[in-house]
Amino acid sequence: MADKKLAVHTPGWVGDFKAFIMRGNVVDMAVGVIIGAAFTAIVNSLVKDVFNPVLGLATGGIDFSNLFVTLKGPIEPTLDAAQKAGAVTINYGVFLNAVIQFLIVAIVIFWMVRLISKLHSTQAEAPAAPAAPTKSELLLQDIRDVLVKEQQTHG
Repeated sequence: MADKKLAVHTPGWVGDFKAFIMRGNVVDMAVGVIIGAAFTAIVNSLVKDVFNPVLGLATGGIDFSNLFVTLKGPIEPTLDAAQKAGAVTINYGVFLNAVIQFLIVAIVIFWMVRLISKLHSTQAEAPAAPAAPTKSELLLQDIRDVLVKEQQTHG
């Protein structure tokens, strides 16, 4: 028997999808998402390891992540213990941490955009000199000048 090769039919949308993925803005967006994820880890560490201890010191040792209200179940001293005990809790301290993280990200992005805008505006180039007229434009100017001259002598 002769070997028969199976022809695999590729749906038309596969080519469209490849073209979509290879667009520059999609690749840029993917890079942005990856950098954003890394930036989130930095901000999380900044809040947890830098700001929370300082805020805790300023507020008398309060750890925001352990601020919670027990709605149902055993009352425990820490959120972790309450969750392990199966208590239903409102974790407003965790929410406060999320708000702090959001504010930090917003401030950092604001200052970065402002800095980039200032750098861009200071590096703006002076307007380019107009390009030299093309041969067609020069020819049209000559024709115009001849017509104006003729009109002046006959008019």
